[in-house]
Amino acid sequence: MFLGTYSPRLDEKGRVFLPAKFRDELAGGLVITKGQERCLYVFAAAEFGRLTERLREAPLTAKGARDYSRVFFASAHDDTPDKQGRITVPPPLREYAGLDRDCVVIGANTRVEIWDAAAWATYLAGQEEQFSSLSEEVLPGIV
Repeated sequence: MFLGTYSPRLDEKGRVFLPAKFRDELAGGLVITKGQERCLYVFAAAEFGRLTERLREAPLTAKGARDYSRVFFASAHDDTPDKQGRITVPPPLREYAGLDRDCVVIGANTRVEIWDAAAWATYLAGQEEQFSSLSEEVLPGIV
């Protein structure tokens, strides 16, 4: 499980340091791909495999599933963190997420997300107001 918010910087080679708490789970390999709201999703290789199996079960006749799978898999990049815990974010993914220098890396349960720092601040400001009302919809009777 990935938790927390961190603020690493993208270096001149397009690399970002993974938070130390995330490194063990991602050390065996990871997949980085486009996420929603112009962030990037980072999955441990095993979790990406589970997600792939679930998407494989979607019927080919479902246009939404085909469209989603095409973008999701075509933009995917596999990587292994280096000894310092850095991963390289390919240029097309940096462009998609608007990553330049200041980033935010968040734990989002089964995945890690990488955001442009300004985009994350804007997103978070808009979502925090709705957070308490969403708990009723997303987790009825649980929280």
